[in-house]
Amino acid sequence: QVQLVESGGGSVQAGGSLRLSCAVSGRTFSKYGMGWFRQAPGKEREFVAAITYNGYNTAYADSVKGRFTISRDNAKNTVYLQMNSLKPEDTGVYSCATDRVVFVGVAATTEGRYDYWGQGTQVTVSS
Repeated sequence: QVQLVESGGGSVQAGGSLRLSCAVSGRTFSKYGMGWFRQAPGKEREFVAAITYNGYNTAYADSVKGRFTISRDNAKNTVYLQMNSLKPEDTGVYSCATDRVVFVGVAATTEGRYDYWGQGTQVTVSS
């Protein structure tokens, strides 16, 4: 059974930082790309960042480029999202997900590419 467990969310003031983690079990982590998505209240879920199975390639939403960094540690079966210079509009539930295809060299940016999802962790940024 594949499980994804996010952690690291919380409440911060604008300009602050948070580091999210997503631990994956039940799947050979090093074969799959990973992604982070977020959903704000009353809005649809949106893509935030993605990384390929080997960490060589990444992709970011325009709204977070230069502020967020996705990384992974295949030895720990964990993907991270470092979030700096946080803004109130970054508020939402952040979820990680695994790509449904193995060994893909391009980071996946669409929800349809992901098959397993975590429950999410809340990030609240106050002004």
